Amino acid sequence: MKNWSLATRIVSGVLCVVTLSLLALSIAVAGFTRYEITERLDNSLQEVSERLQTIITIQPHRAQSDNVAWVPDVGPRTLAYQVVDQSGHVVLRSQNAPVEPFVSDIHTGFANTPLFRVYIAAPTATAYRVLVGEPTLHRRGATWRATAIAVLPILIFLPVIWVLVRLIVRRALRPLNRLHDEMQSRGSGNLSPISSLDLPVELVSIQHAVNTLLSRLKTALSTERAFAASAAHELRNPLGALLAQVQMLGRMLPEGSSANKRVEIIADRTQRLARTVEKLLQFSRASSGVAFRRDRFDLLAVLYVLVDDLGHLPRDGRSIDLKAKGIGHIFVYGDMDATGILLRNLLENALLHGTSDMPVKVEVKPEGCIDVINDCPALAPDTLAQLTSPFVRGGSSSNGSGLGLAIASNIARQMDARLQLQSPLTGSARGLSVSLCFPNPEIILLSEET
Repeated sequence: MKNWSLATRIVSGVLCVVTLSLLALSIAVAGFTRYEITERLDNSLQEVSERLQTIITIQPHRAQSDNVAWVPDVGPRTLAYQVVDQSGHVVLRSQNAPVEPFVSDIHTGFANTPLFRVYIAAPTATAYRVLVGEPTLHRRGATWRATAIAVLPILIFLPVIWVLVRLIVRRALRPLNRLHDEMQSRGSGNLSPISSLDLPVELVSIQHAVNTLLSRLKTALSTERAFAASAAHELRNPLGALLAQVQMLGRMLPEGSSANKRVEIIADRTQRLARTVEKLLQFSRASSGVAFRRDRFDLLAVLYVLVDDLGHLPRDGRSIDLKAKGIGHIFVYGDMDATGILLRNLLENALLHGTSDMPVKVEVKPEGCIDVINDCPALAPDTLAQLTSPFVRGGSSSNGSGLGLAIASNIARQMDARLQLQSPLTGSARGLSVSLCFPNPEIILLSEET
């Protein structure tokens, strides 16, 4: 599912509505302004024409050799007029008026020509008609200027509206961002309740619900961890005492007797039961979130301790071959004890199910990953995919509980580490490789230490 931001969606929605509204308002204002300007100019044109008609009525026109009335400061935007007799000849005109009448069909009212907007005054007692024309250039320019004065401020104000809406929305959503940050910081071992954040009424209920959930989760995890710890203590001691008594009884019986063999069987089953109980307790601890802590520690130091510890407990000649490849430290964030459980299970699983004459190889990659490799028959893809599930075994004849990789996978998932299984190995038809990679490891080489 694609991620989206509430602030971005609100800002975009509000700005779209405001922009469309302002554009619609601008179009309406432009149309209204054009209509008003046209009406005012038509009124002025009509008034001038009617006044000229009245003047001609009072002072009848006399024929002159030159029928052009020369007026100073006449430009391309100045009104032009014509006085036309009954036969349609121009008897008097302004110097910016054409020689021929503005229109051929002279009727009272407005008329349009390519260059002029013309008004023809109503006839009076005189035989002459007055035609007054306003240059289209002047009318168009006046209309555009008036429209620009009305519309441009609205359009120029759009960026200001965008900035104001963005600031207001960001400020209004600031409490939600704080709540988001607080909730995001919870989970990795931090189950403390969210403190008061001065939230709006709509978010207070969410904060209360989250705090209630965190409290219940913390109580449940604490109860489960306490049970696992108590069970480990209560089960290890009786099993250890039982195994000691059985071994003592075996020493008291004649070697090779049937009773001694039965005691050896009981001791072996007791040891297997103790290992199974240990794995069950580890699985319970892993499932209860034991690895949610985030402390900085040296992963390589933990690995060295485990390899040294398990190397002193040979299993049918099996050994561990560790290659650090010049890396001195690998600092990661997680729970050191849980990481120890994880690595121990990986190493014990490799020792238990590997070939007796082949050592378990532990390789430290340059990018900080740790590969645990053991020799064994290749696993089928469906078996390999289920190998990290509880009580699933790879078909080996060794006495395992089927919990080692499940425990390791559960702990790795809690620490955001990547656990990958591969079988067979690259370039081979056998073997199993388990790769452990922590996010953002800090790698220090041995050469850097010196």
